[in-house]
Amino acid sequence: MQVARSGTGEWRISPAIPAVADLALAVLWAFTALGGWAEQGFCRVDGVPDPTCAADVHNAVLVSLVAVIPAVGIILAACAFYRLRRDLHRVTGMLTAAAVLWVVAEGIVFLGGQLAKAN
Repeated sequence: MQVARSGTGEWRISPAIPAVADLALAVLWAFTALGGWAEQGFCRVDGVPDPTCAADVHNAVLVSLVAVIPAVGIILAACAFYRLRRDLHRVTGMLTAAAVLWVVAEGIVFLGGQLAKAN
């Protein structure tokens, strides 16, 4: 991983940096959405889970799939296609866009959890 000057005098970011960010954000989303962290964080009142809140958080997780599915698609396309992997600017941009989508997915789960908690 590196941030280095390219031969043309502009800065170049290694594609490994957004790739590691994508991996970390994907694991965070998976633990939050699928591992039950969201239900535990938003729907526990005095140690007792609220089933209505858990259902609302589950709905927020389903809505977050709107950002997760394109993020996974971008990552798979960036890894699968040789021409994309060879163009450092393009693959870095694609992986950065996927990282932004992971953050959006986490934000959707968070806002959905806050709304479920408020109800």
